Amino acid sequence: MCFGSKKDVGDGEAPRPAQNQQQQDAPEHKIASVPPQYHPQQQQSQFQQPAGPPPSHRPPASSGGEDYAPPPGPPPGQRHGDGYGPPPGPPPGQRPAEAPLVPSNRPGDDFAPPPGPPPSHRAQQGGDDFAPPPGPPPGHGASGAEDYAPPPGPPPSHLNNLSYVAPPPGPPPADNKPQHAWEAVVPDTSLFPPPPSFFSGFDRSPANNATEAEAEAGEQWCAQHPLIAPITLDDHAVAALNAHNPRLMQPDVYRGTLTCTAPGVWEGRTNSQATDSTIIAYPPLYSVMLHSPLAPSNAARRKTIYYEVQLTQANPRRDICLAMGFTALPYPSFRMPGWHRGSLAVHGDDGHKFINDRWGGKSFTTPFAPGERLGIGMTFWDAGGGRVEADVFFTRQGREVGRWNLHEETDAEQDLPVTGLEGYHDLSCAIGTCGETGFQVIFDPARWLHRPAGY
Repeated sequence: MCFGSKKDVGDGEAPRPAQNQQQQDAPEHKIASVPPQYHPQQQQSQFQQPAGPPPSHRPPASSGGEDYAPPPGPPPGQRHGDGYGPPPGPPPGQRPAEAPLVPSNRPGDDFAPPPGPPPSHRAQQGGDDFAPPPGPPPGHGASGAEDYAPPPGPPPSHLNNLSYVAPPPGPPPADNKPQHAWEAVVPDTSLFPPPPSFFSGFDRSPANNATEAEAEAGEQWCAQHPLIAPITLDDHAVAALNAHNPRLMQPDVYRGTLTCTAPGVWEGRTNSQATDSTIIAYPPLYSVMLHSPLAPSNAARRKTIYYEVQLTQANPRRDICLAMGFTALPYPSFRMPGWHRGSLAVHGDDGHKFINDRWGGKSFTTPFAPGERLGIGMTFWDAGGGRVEADVFFTRQGREVGRWNLHEETDAEQDLPVTGLEGYHDLSCAIGTCGETGFQVIFDPARWLHRPAGY
């Protein structure tokens, strides 16, 4: 509803609507008057903000209804005479841009901290923040006046204690005694030879192996043909031994040729179809009746037997399947020497030594090479008390490259007895062949590259 128009302009008050009875009965309220500068005919789109703070921010009125403003200047307690001054640093609006800001969502609250430590950490005269004085603590001073050594003698509480006795001066009496020159008595163990390889036996050879059935057949043959007692050689056999001209007996399973080319020299050759076989010489190189260190006829109480083998033809295969050693009699000719009782040999395909060992032997030397001259021998001597000791040695190209004692410490669980090799049985030369190879057996000492003692 419109209460007037632009034509109804006057100085009188604008008409008011009639008030109902409820409003008339209401308590009388103070009606705000229109400011005198307001005129209905002068309509303005914007009003000028009145001076002073809003009514809600004005200080509470006094009993007289008067509003007082704070007096100019600082409070009485912070005036110039009381040490009042502006805070250090630039005003907040002029702070350097690189100064770190304190995150805040309120305007004007991004002040940088004042320089220096916080007030609680500032050095104050007579304050409670002290630095340690220079130098060591009084009890550890450099001067001798502050660093005392304990007085001589026992502590005061032990003055009357007779159990407290100071040690006498000088070294203990035991140090005055001359020490035993044990270093001169006990030799340097680093100069000892290496210990025997007790557990170096192989279950299988890394080169060639016979079947288990062949090994069992050899054991059964040995069980059916035990070792014979030493025999007495006839005159022809003794003459052959003295001339170093024994005879090589070709076994039935041998596949090849075997001929005597000179006194004390035999040459053999096998073909590719040759199986395991052992060539045995007769008469035996070691005769108990003639050569035992315990025999009355052996004044030297010592005997050495030896022979050499020259490899004349390289095996077309990588391995040279030739073995050389000694054996007691009899021995299965279809087996290689060293695989059964009373026999030992060094095998050329793997370089292992076999002593009554039908498995893989023990490490001893390197495999044989084509064209090599090889030699093997045994030395027996009187060890006293009716015992005979024996050493086995091996040569290559005329030089001794290995030796072992027949009774060296062995593994009781893996190694078998050396019965038949200890000097109480006759021993013959034993040469084993398998596959294609060529060789020359030399018994004549004049043709040897190595001359052992006793020849």
